[in-house]
Amino acid sequence: MTMNKTYSPKPGDIERAWHVVDATDLPLGRLASEIAQVLRGKHKPTYAPHMDTGDFVVVVNADKVVVTSDKTQSKIYYRHSGYPGGIKAETFASLKERRPEAIMERAVKGMLPKNKLGRKMATKLKVYAGPDHPHTAQSPQPLEFNIRKVEA
Repeated sequence: MTMNKTYSPKPGDIERAWHVVDATDLPLGRLASEIAQVLRGKHKPTYAPHMDTGDFVVVVNADKVVVTSDKTQSKIYYRHSGYPGGIKAETFASLKERRPEAIMERAVKGMLPKNKLGRKMATKLKVYAGPDHPHTAQSPQPLEFNIRKVEA
């Protein structure tokens, strides 16, 4: 009787592709979960949970991402300075006006593992508020998700 060994990809076996996603009129959470899957590499047959096998993802038009219901005013982002009483709160609308890239980055990072591996995966995410990005040399391929656009 022969035993089949479990396949584990070697670091040299990992091929990283570049993908570009247009976030215009797409719901934040649904888009973030799909992007997190690609960053982890779960869309590949060589996926291994203990390794970073994912691809690079460039998100353009992050300032046009939408949330449903009344989350523009009720969704609150918190940050803390580390000092007593140093907590700051900001609504989705004001953060979108101030730093639209941060919304997508925080949503995707929240869906990645909370360890060294997850932090390494998060570095492969590139988010830009407008339609332009400096990664044309990598010739990123458009990545389409089966997500319904939200009409404003």
